[in-house]
Amino acid sequence: MNGGNGLQLNSAQSQSIGANSSMTLYHAGYIKNNEVSKNLLVQMADLSVQEAQNNITLNITQAFLNILMTQENIVSLEGVLKTTQTQLKQGDQFYKAGNISKLNYLQIQAQVAQDEYNLTSAQNTLRTGIVNLKQILQLPSNYDFQIAKPDSIIVDDQLKSLQEVQNLAQNQRPEVKYGELNVENSNTSLKMAKASIQPTLNLTGNISTNYSYGNGNYFNQLGNNFYMPIGLSLGIPIYNNRIYKTQIEKSKIAIEQANLDLLNTKTVLNQQVEQSYISLQNALSQFDSASKQMNLYQQSYDIMNAQMKIGSIDYVQLQQQRLLYIQSIQNYLQAKYTAVLNKQIYEFYAGNPINLK
Repeated sequence: MNGGNGLQLNSAQSQSIGANSSMTLYHAGYIKNNEVSKNLLVQMADLSVQEAQNNITLNITQAFLNILMTQENIVSLEGVLKTTQTQLKQGDQFYKAGNISKLNYLQIQAQVAQDEYNLTSAQNTLRTGIVNLKQILQLPSNYDFQIAKPDSIIVDDQLKSLQEVQNLAQNQRPEVKYGELNVENSNTSLKMAKASIQPTLNLTGNISTNYSYGNGNYFNQLGNNFYMPIGLSLGIPIYNNRIYKTQIEKSKIAIEQANLDLLNTKTVLNQQVEQSYISLQNALSQFDSASKQMNLYQQSYDIMNAQMKIGSIDYVQLQQQRLLYIQSIQNYLQAKYTAVLNKQIYEFYAGNPINLK
C-alpha cells in the first residue's frame, strides 16, 4: 500500500498445519488392569453363551424324549386296538349265534371306539411334540423334520455318588466359572479405581509447520518450517480425589456382592444336583414298580382274551381289566422316560454329554 508520505507496507497471508498426540507412560497399573478386565468380560460373555446352550440342550432332550415316549405309546395303543378289534369280530359271531346279549355286543363296540379315540389322541400328541421340538430348534414350518429313533432306550440304574457329581459340577459348570471370573473382574476394577488417584505420566508431542503466501515455494516452506517438540507431562488428581475415593468404595461393595453371588450360585447348583439325584432315585423306583404292574395286568388281560375266545367271559370284568392294562402301559412309559430324562440330566451335571444312542 502506498501512502502520501512515501511509506510502503507489505502484508502476507499464512497457513499453519499441525498435529499433536500423547501417550500414557505410567498410571499405577491402570492400563494393564483395564486390559485384564476387558479379557475377563469376553470370557464371561462366552460362559453366558455356554450356560444358555446347556439350558437349550436340556430342553431339546426333554422334547425329544417326549416324542419317543409318545411314539412308543402309539405302538402300545395300536396293539390294544388290534386286540379289541379281534374281540369285536368274535363278539359279532357270538351275537349272531345268540351266545351274547346285544348289551355285551355294544360294550365291545364301545371299547373299540374308545381305543380308536385313544390312538388318535396319541397321534395328535405326537404331532404337537414334533412341532414343539422344531420350534426349539428354530426350524421353519415347511422343513421336512424326521425323528431318528435310537435302537433302544434303556433305563440305566448305575449312579455316581451325589458328592462326586456335586464336585464335578462345581469344577465344570459355566455358571460357577462365570461367578469366579466376576469376582476376579471386581477385584481388577478395584485396582483400576485405586490407580485413578495416582499421578499419571504422559509423553506428549506435536508436529507443526506453516506456509506464508508470497515467500517462496509451498512445499519448500513446509519442509523448512517443520517443528516437532516432545515432552513429558505429570498429572496429579486433586479436585477429583473425592470422586475417585467414592469409586473405590463402590468397587469394594461390588467385590462383596460378586462373592455373595458366587456363593449363591454354588449353593443353588448343589441343590439342583441333589434334587436331580432324588428325582432319579424316585423315577427308578417308580419304573421298577410300573414294570411289574404292567406285566401282571398284561397277563390278566391275556387270560380275559383267552376266556372270550371260548365264550366264557364277564364283559364288565373284561372292560375293567382292559382299562387297568391301558393305564399300566401309560404308567410304565411315563416312569421309563422320566427315569431316562433324569439320568441324562444327572450325568449332564457331571459333565457328560447327552447320549441317547
